Order: sequence, then structure tokens, then C-alpha cells
Amino acid sequence: MSFVGRTLRGEWHGMVVEPFRQLLRRGLSGLVLAFVAAFGVIFFHAIAQHPAGATVVRLTGGVKASLPLPLALLRTPVSLYVPALDLPVWAGITQLFLAFALAELALGRARTLVIAYVTTLAGTLTVRVMIAMGPGWWGLGLPPEIGQVLDTGPSAAVVGLFTYLAVVRRAPVVFALTGGSMVWESIVKPNLAGREHLIAVAAAIVLGLLHGRWRRPVRALSVLLGSRRADDRPTGGPDLSRPAVPAAVAGTPAAAVSPALADPSGPARRADEPRAHLR
Repeated sequence: MSFVGRTLRGEWHGMVVEPFRQLLRRGLSGLVLAFVAAFGVIFFHAIAQHPAGATVVRLTGGVKASLPLPLALLRTPVSLYVPALDLPVWAGITQLFLAFALAELALGRARTLVIAYVTTLAGTLTVRVMIAMGPGWWGLGLPPEIGQVLDTGPSAAVVGLFTYLAVVRRAPVVFALTGGSMVWESIVKPNLAGREHLIAVAAAIVLGLLHGRWRRPVRALSVLLGSRRADDRPTGGPDLSRPAVPAAVAGTPAAAVSPALADPSGPARRADEPRAHLR
């Protein structure tokens, strides 16, 4: 019970308390991505209610596996804001706003955008591989007609962000609610969206496990490059760490060097001064 209490307390602090503190410190500027994502879905849902608007949405954000890959990659960022046709819009907007808000407050804008896009793109590309495999392959392959199914919606990004936050912040309850629910959905209702959600969960887990570990290879590479630069320096040249000796003195034996040239304040000069005075 004490272990469960510590885990839940840590999860509450990492998933609720710390983002709330960031919200108080940054204000509404910390929710820019959340507002943009929510208003984007509302905008595309509104214009999709008209025939001309539906055509515009399909041409700008409609992604299918049958499309050429460059065109699909070009439409993928817009497809994040196109609501799925078989899901309730307003419930999806609530989940979308919460996922982007927590991620932006906890991770920052740049990392939030990277996680959302990478998890969505992982699902889109993996579906193409499954269709190329064909039916069979122990249930991994998909028939060619799946390539005509519309593959849009921010659900993969939402699942990816929640899973990434759960892994990074060590939140088992959030992980069970996201990853576990996706597994249950794929079992109860096997479809294209369920597979993409599982792929998004797997990609988010990998990214979460690699969180903060990329700095070690970069630091090791910088140290290695620094050591190579030191080894590549030319050797055998003059030692610049020592003061230069005048040319007239450099070729003279040490015994013939005048004490005045060697050190004006040296003991030889100080010893000669009293004798000269006595003379």
C-alpha cells in the first residue's frame, strides 16, 4: 500500500501539479498548441459540413495508403486537424486539448510537435508496409482495399502524447488508460484506426525510453572530436609556451651572456654595483 501511495503521489505531482505550476508561471501562452489544435479541428469540422468544404478538406488533409508517398507526407500535418468521421467530435476535441496542454506545459512546444507528428507518421507509414505485405503473415498483413480507407484524425497524436508523458513521468495509471485502452479497442473492434493507435503507442514508448539519453552519445562524440583535433596539431614546431629569446643572445654561449642581458636585477649586477662604487 505504501508503494502504491508513493506511485500515485508521484504520478499526481508529475501529471497534474507540475503542469499546473507551469500554467501559473507562463499563463495562457503555455497553451498555444492546445488552442491551435482545438480550433483547427473545429474549423475543419465546420467547413466539412458543406460539399465544397468537404472537397477542400479531402484535398488538403485526406490521407490514404493508396496515395503516393510524397503527397501523403504533404497532407499528414493537416490531417492532424481533420476529425475522424466515425468518432464524436466534441469528445475528441476535449481529449485533444488536454493532451496538447499537458504535453506543452511539461515538454515544451518543439518536443510536443515532434512527438505528435512522429507518432502519427509512424502509424501512416507502418500501414503502408502492412498493405505491401498482403493478407496473412500471422495477422500483420492487410488486404489492398484498406488503402482506400480515409486515414485522418488527431487520435494517434493524442494517444502518442499521453503515452510519452506516462513513460517520461512514470505514470502507470495514465499508461494503463491509454495503452491498455488501445489494446482493448484493437481486440474488440479490429480496424485500421486500432492498428495505428497501437503503432503510435509503441513509437511513443520507444521515444520515451530514449528521453534524455541522446545527450550522452553527443557528449562522447564531442569529446572524441576534441581529442582528434588535439592529435592533429602539428608537432616539432617552436614551443610557444616559453618566452622568445633574442637572436643575438640565442647564438651566444651561456658563459658569455652579459648579466645585464640575462637579468638586469640579478645577483651578478647587484654584486658589481658596490665594487664600482668603491673604485
